[in-house]
Amino acid sequence: MTIFQSIYEFLSGLFGPGMVSMMVTTLVYAAIPLIFIIIYGLIAILGEMKISAWVQDRLGPMRTGPKGMLQPIADILKLLQKEDTTPRAADKPLYWLAPWLIFVGSYATFAALPFSAAYIGARLNVGIFFILSMGAITVVSILLAGWGSDNKYSLISAMRSVAQIISYEIPVALAVLTVVIVSGSMDLQTIAKLQAGGIQNWFLLGGPKYIPGFGGHLNFVLIPVMLIAFGIYFVGSLAETNRVPFDVPEAESELVAGYHTEYSGMKFALFFLAEYASMFVVGSVAAVLFLGGWQSPFGLSLNGPGMEFVWFILKGLLFVFLQIWIRWTLPRMRVDQVMHVCWKVLIPFGLAAVTLASVFAIVLE
Repeated sequence: MTIFQSIYEFLSGLFGPGMVSMMVTTLVYAAIPLIFIIIYGLIAILGEMKISAWVQDRLGPMRTGPKGMLQPIADILKLLQKEDTTPRAADKPLYWLAPWLIFVGSYATFAALPFSAAYIGARLNVGIFFILSMGAITVVSILLAGWGSDNKYSLISAMRSVAQIISYEIPVALAVLTVVIVSGSMDLQTIAKLQAGGIQNWFLLGGPKYIPGFGGHLNFVLIPVMLIAFGIYFVGSLAETNRVPFDVPEAESELVAGYHTEYSGMKFALFFLAEYASMFVVGSVAAVLFLGGWQSPFGLSLNGPGMEFVWFILKGLLFVFLQIWIRWTLPRMRVDQVMHVCWKVLIPFGLAAVTLASVFAIVLE
């Protein structure tokens, strides 16, 4: 008898076989995204190094492993071995809680991501609302990190980040609401299934020719509306993940390292991993809302349980690549410019997109 059989029989005696099976299934469903985040994080870190080197016309890491492929693993091992220091005047409970809380917030959003028609951690009829609400955990954790560190640079960074994320949640929500109005659902699986049949049915290009609730009318009139919504979402996602040109909360030239200035070792690694996880989440949501989710761009012929997962990952990584490329291409915006873009550019266009989508939904019904 193996140790796993012994554990199973012991737990079955306590809770019953049905409860144990449910617990094992839940653990498997929870472990898959966690394993994916760790593997993806290593790939994304290497991608950041190599893409930045490509943009700057240099080689990047080349010594650790073949062509520097093992450099992210070396960096993670270095962080795990570093001394875990705590500032003497820090608010220790808040200081220790912040990195774990921000990772939990990023990890929880993976529960609602539809990786394929067969796999989704939690099938929620308000999945997109759940993902948007998880942004509140990120805001709270960043504020805890800035305040708990007892560092003026960290506090200023946290205040900037909270103001930025809360502001840009409005245009992002308006862009998402545009898709919800057109699709008639907040369930990400439903939104992805509506875009079946190839690239011509993606919501970025107006959606399928026959949308439930649109009376069977051709939806070419939705193309400019959806393009505006996609642009708003993409720009807002850069701001919500503190990426260039909206990285004023982490402005190295002003604030050292921002809200994680006082963090080292495993705590810093959690902040680092949470940022890259959030980058994939916003990219995946964009893929579901506008690019068909796990649907193949070439129609149903290239779909299937395995290929659906591949298409979803590729689309999410495409947005991660764009975020990294933009970081090493564009300059940083000033704080006042960041707020100007949000309140005077994106929000008016977002309101216009929601209004037009609502009018078309009523007129074409």
